[in-house]
Amino acid sequence: MSRNEKSSGKSSSSRKDGGERKKDIARGNAPIKKQSKGKPEAKPASKVASKVAPKSDGIRLNKYIANSGMCSRRDADIFIAAGNVSVNGKPVTEMGYKVKLSDDVKFDGIKVNPEKPEYIVLNKPRGFYTTGSLEKGSKTVMDLISKATKGKVVPVGKLDRQASGLLLFTNDGTLEKQLGKPKNGIRQIYHVELTKPVQPEDLDKIRSGVTLEDGKVKVQEVSFIENRPHNEVGIETNSVKPHVVQRIFKSLGYEVEKLDRVVFGGITKKDLPRGNWRVLTKQEIINLKAL
Repeated sequence: MSRNEKSSGKSSSSRKDGGERKKDIARGNAPIKKQSKGKPEAKPASKVASKVAPKSDGIRLNKYIANSGMCSRRDADIFIAAGNVSVNGKPVTEMGYKVKLSDDVKFDGIKVNPEKPEYIVLNKPRGFYTTGSLEKGSKTVMDLISKATKGKVVPVGKLDRQASGLLLFTNDGTLEKQLGKPKNGIRQIYHVELTKPVQPEDLDKIRSGVTLEDGKVKVQEVSFIENRPHNEVGIETNSVKPHVVQRIFKSLGYEVEKLDRVVFGGITKKDLPRGNWRVLTKQEIINLKAL
């Protein structure tokens, strides 16, 4: 081959067609496809958003139920398919159905709380309100358990500002209502300090039952505290009537100076200093739900 032939734009090839060497597509030399007419280059933003939005719009129903502690996600799917779950009053059997925190979700007729159930007990000191006060700068029991949880828990029952002792907090609405029903009641023992000594015959009257303005109150036991003055009394009652202990003694002419709840259900103040809180044990939770 002559030198001129080598420098020409073409080279002889061993390929049969003798054509030019094709460009290597793998090196990025692939031809650009022309956009066909009538077809947009990209999908409209609205259509793309409609596919992405549901991911952040709510939470899957099975996860919502599992978060409540009622069952696992897998079991929740079974119950959903069986029609055991309703959302805003309507049964839902669709897998992957999403709900919002504001939706009313019920499992076998029981309202579901999407947060994990929490149970906390506080040994309340005197001077703290159980609920919010209109007084500026007043202290509440919520201040004392602020580091216990980030969830929204509420106190079960009340203790007066000057009362002390055990106070339960939970976000388990079912248990809260259960413990608050008068027909159920809950075992409570109080250490009561009065402004004057109590007469033994008045203790007998309390044991027989005292009639207040909202009905008769029965107590399980009332007695003097061993090795203490007779103005200090222990009283056990299942009543959930408001201010029931104070009203019992007031009806007999006594004024309560100090009130300390030392037992609530099966929970005691053992190893729980005043002003401190702790999480309930699994067994304590089981016992409370069995009341």
